[in-house]
Amino acid sequence: MRVMVAMSGGVDSSVTAALCRQAGHEVVGVTLKLWGGESDRGCCSVADVDDARRVADQLGIDHHVFNYSEEFDAAVVSPYLRAHEAGLTPNPCIECNRAIKFDALHQRALALGFDAVATGHHARIVTRADGSRRLRRGADRAKDQSYVLYMIGEQVLASTMFPVGDLDKGEVRRLAAELGLRTAVKPDSQDVCFIAGERSRARETFLGDRIGLRPARVLDATGVEVGRVPAIELVTIGQRKGLGLGGGAAPRYVVDIDHRAAVVTVGEQADLLTDTVALQRFAPSERTWRGAVLAQCSAHGEPQPAMLDGMVLRWDRPTKRVAPGQSVVFFDPAAPDEVIGGAVAAALRA
Repeated sequence: MRVMVAMSGGVDSSVTAALCRQAGHEVVGVTLKLWGGESDRGCCSVADVDDARRVADQLGIDHHVFNYSEEFDAAVVSPYLRAHEAGLTPNPCIECNRAIKFDALHQRALALGFDAVATGHHARIVTRADGSRRLRRGADRAKDQSYVLYMIGEQVLASTMFPVGDLDKGEVRRLAAELGLRTAVKPDSQDVCFIAGERSRARETFLGDRIGLRPARVLDATGVEVGRVPAIELVTIGQRKGLGLGGGAAPRYVVDIDHRAAVVTVGEQADLLTDTVALQRFAPSERTWRGAVLAQCSAHGEPQPAMLDGMVLRWDRPTKRVAPGQSVVFFDPAAPDEVIGGAVAAALRA
């Protein structure tokens, strides 16, 4: 089988390429050039391209670089900026998977005559009794990436491989070391690839240079001003720190953001609880969306029982509110490791 391996320059995709070659497939490594701005660090950077190329040389396979920078800007970076302007909390890694890695890249691979695309994601694919395919959690629960892959439909799953999905991270690194791969001890990337240091001032600078940032008042539940934030675009539901609140009081959390009025409302932890989540952008498109599910609201969150009712998710018991723009992923209660699909939490107000 001809397999195109998406090689990010990390240890997981390096071992993926090695396993595909060991399985007897005809393997070609491809690294995606997605971002060339001033924050050209993190995944898909120049250094990562070099690491991927050298691993390909070690494995004796061809390596190419595909430039998807225009597509990436249109499908990932620009929506990321628009989302922050609208007061949402986007997940650009999910959108990159949706538009680039499991759409544009797959289409190109099939057009070039490849039978499958293999990636280093910690996820698995299961074929059910009726012949349908579903995404399944990776064997290493701590590294499971099924949450960010929920949008993959059956047609793409049929030509996708996740060779490290059955391994834990320690096994992956051990295999890399045994093969002498230069990425064996390379740290995992934790940043958004176009913003090095997502949780530092880098994100503030990136957004401030492109969309501008607006200060906002912080009010309590009675409407009394209790603080100020320098940039409402950086505030998210559930946030506790960086709200300009005085010390000594009980912990307070962001429970509402009125982006238009530049007002952030804070409350107690109990005020974050809700019975429902309004949803939009369901995926994959071929699935139906009614019935009982286990719903997960963050990459490593704990799934909670709920009922899908059209465009609304109704929790079995009150659950912390989901920041608008974040994804909610649905797992099958009868097979809790299997992904049914997912959707994006809608804005709290028009």
